[in-house]
Amino acid sequence: MKSLKTSLTLAFTCAILAGATLSAHAQANNTRIIVPFAAGSVLDTQARFIAEGLTQRWGKQVIVENVAGSGGNTGAERFSRSAPDGATLFAAPPGPYTVNRLLYKSINYDASKFMPVSLMSTVPNALIVRKDFPAKNVPEFLAYARANAGKVSYASQGIGTTPFLIAKRLESMTGVSMNHVPYRGSALAMNDIAAGHIDSFFDAVSNALSLTQSGSSRILAVTDVNRSPLLPDVPTMAETIPGFRSLTWFAIAAPPGTPAELAQKISADVAAVIASPAINKRFVELGLTPVGGTPAELAKFIAEEDAVWSKLITSLKMEPQ
Repeated sequence: MKSLKTSLTLAFTCAILAGATLSAHAQANNTRIIVPFAAGSVLDTQARFIAEGLTQRWGKQVIVENVAGSGGNTGAERFSRSAPDGATLFAAPPGPYTVNRLLYKSINYDASKFMPVSLMSTVPNALIVRKDFPAKNVPEFLAYARANAGKVSYASQGIGTTPFLIAKRLESMTGVSMNHVPYRGSALAMNDIAAGHIDSFFDAVSNALSLTQSGSSRILAVTDVNRSPLLPDVPTMAETIPGFRSLTWFAIAAPPGTPAELAQKISADVAAVIASPAINKRFVELGLTPVGGTPAELAKFIAEEDAVWSKLITSLKMEPQ
């Protein structure tokens, strides 16, 4: 009996020491936020805002690491192999969390095992065209696309990304056919829009504003059901195509196996950073709607979004690439 008691005590002590070691490891090392796209996007910008806020809150360096490629899959795969100790986080738009599993033949991670942390923000998208594109509004855009089937180009950050899915939804709802041109990041796509090499791009309103203000592109419409306060004179896609709506969203996750208690703690800290006056103001200036929220709320949100876009992809019978 004494031997059993001694063994249990030893096992309990080892468990405590293991937990303490895990906690100490997370605290002793810098935290990195993996962003699975190139620097310069609205995702990258807000991840850096959050990294700045967490650095101040945690008293240790939080850095952003850009790991671009394969529609976000390269970064997601690297993230999925990270230790579940809070030292690595993942900030991404919908694709890696939801539909990439339906669009790519070879994916070496299971997003359903990611530990949800917090929804960072949502933002309506805008239909951006090069400054000399013939169409001046959505009806003219659709008419031009029909008259030039398969020739009107649209950019995205890869198959499964929000711009790609919005364009596919537009094709599905209107019968137009366009030409997909993938890029490694939205900044690169924006450069080619400005240079006139690409016809169109669905991107966050916040990104679109910088180009249109410089006169290097034009915004034809926003993809929310209501007009954007940032662009009150720009119509919505739904004004021409009833029911057309798409928001980009950005979320933070922790690696598979992360303890729920740790995810809750990180989530609370991320939400506090987003709600802080300085960071909140920066989000709003980018045209983002700051969110925050709990791991449970994010899990529910992702499940709902996954159902919507998976239904679209299934209905289009899109073959994995």
